[in-house]
Amino acid sequence: MNAHTFVLPDLGEGLTEAELVRWLVAEGDEVVVDQPVAEVETAKAVVEVPTPFGGRVTRLHAKAGQTIDVGTPLLSVEPPGDGDVRREEGRGGSGNVLVGYGSSASGGSGRRRRPRAPTQRAPTQQTPARQTPARQPPAQPGRVPRVASPLVRRRARERGVDIGVLEGTGPGGLITGADVERAVRGTQGLPSMPSPGTGERRTPLNGFQKAMSSALTRSRSEIPEATVWVDVDATALVELRESARRPSDPGPGLLSYLARFVVMALKEYPVLNSRLDTERQEIVEFDRINLGIAAQGRRGLVVPVIMGAESLSTAQLDERIRDVTRKAREGQLAPEDLTGGTFTFNNYGVFGVDGSAAIIHHPQVAILGLGRIIDRPWAVNGEIRVRKIAQMSFVFDHRICDGGTAAGFMRSVADAIENPAGALARL
Repeated sequence: MNAHTFVLPDLGEGLTEAELVRWLVAEGDEVVVDQPVAEVETAKAVVEVPTPFGGRVTRLHAKAGQTIDVGTPLLSVEPPGDGDVRREEGRGGSGNVLVGYGSSASGGSGRRRRPRAPTQRAPTQQTPARQTPARQPPAQPGRVPRVASPLVRRRARERGVDIGVLEGTGPGGLITGADVERAVRGTQGLPSMPSPGTGERRTPLNGFQKAMSSALTRSRSEIPEATVWVDVDATALVELRESARRPSDPGPGLLSYLARFVVMALKEYPVLNSRLDTERQEIVEFDRINLGIAAQGRRGLVVPVIMGAESLSTAQLDERIRDVTRKAREGQLAPEDLTGGTFTFNNYGVFGVDGSAAIIHHPQVAILGLGRIIDRPWAVNGEIRVRKIAQMSFVFDHRICDGGTAAGFMRSVADAIENPAGALARL
C-alpha cells in the first residue's frame, strides 16, 4: 500500500521556511488524524504541526535542528487497510487548523478521534548541519550551478557550502536544499574543512533571531528615534506593593502597577499608541491599547501582548502578565500571543542594569523601559535620604511627536510612580 507524504504546510504567517525543533513521533509509530507530530519554530513562536493522515509513520524526512522549506516532505505515513484516511472537505477535526489543510468550518462527521499514540518526546538534538561545514573541491572553470531558489543560495552561503561544486539531484540537475544539507553533513564523501579563522564557531540564526534581526534593522533604518531619560523615586510604589501583600495572597506585582501607569499615560497621550502610515502620510491612532511586555523566553527575548490593556484593572493586568511571562519561560507562547502590539514596555531592570536606549518595535512608534530599583542617596525636602531610585528611558519616533509630548508622557508615568496612591485614586 502506498504511503502518503505530508509536506510542511504554509503556517499562515507568510513564511517560506521553518526550523524543525523536535519530532513528537518516531518511525514505526501509529498516528491518528490531527495528532501533533513535530514542533517547528517560525519567526514568531514554536508551534506543533498536526498530521492530516493516519496510519504508521514510515519515514521522517528531516532531522531536529534542520531548516526545511514550506512544501518539502516532512514525514510519510502508511494508511491502515481501509485506505486513505485523510479528512475530506466538510468533515470536522480537532481544531488544530493550519493553512492548506485541517478542519472545515462547517459540518461534522461525528467521527471519534482515537487517543494520541504515546510517544517518547526526546530532547532536541544538534545536527551536524550546525557544526563545521564540509569542504568542497575547487569549482570547475566555466561551470554554472543550476539553482532556482534564492533560499537554497542563502542556505548554502550561511552553511559555508560552495554551490559551484554541488551535483544537483533535482529535475535537470537542479540544486536543492537537500543537496546543500548533504554537503554540510559530509555525505558526498568530501574532506572536512576547518572553519575559517582560528577558534571560530558559527551558529545559524534560528527563526526568532531571523525575525528579530529583520525587525530591528528595519526599525533603525526607517525610524528617526530620540531618547529621553528621567530618574524616578519609586519608594512609595515599593511600599504600596509591600503593604498589599497578604499571607495567602501576594497581591499585584510591581510590573502590574507600572503597566497600569503606562496605560494611564497613553490615554493622556494617545499619539504614542499609534503607527505611522508612510504611504498616506498619516498618523493612525488606535482605540485599544495592546500592551507588549518584553520577557526573556526559553529561546530568546519575546514580546507577548496583553490585548485591550486599557480595560483591565491592576489585578487583572497582574494575572495576564504572570500568565504570558510563564508561557515565555516555558516556550508555550502561540503566534497570536506575539502579534498586534501597539506599545511596548520593557522592564530591563530584572537583568541588573540601570538604563538602556532600546530599539522601537516596528511598526510601533515608542517603547518605555525601566531599569533596576536600587537604594541611592536622594534629596527629600532639603535632606539627603536613602530612597528606592530607578532610571526610566523613553524612545520615540520623532516624526509623530516632539520632545514636549515625550517629556509629558514620561512625567505622567514618573509622577504616578512617585505618588501611586494618588494615581490609582484617579483611575
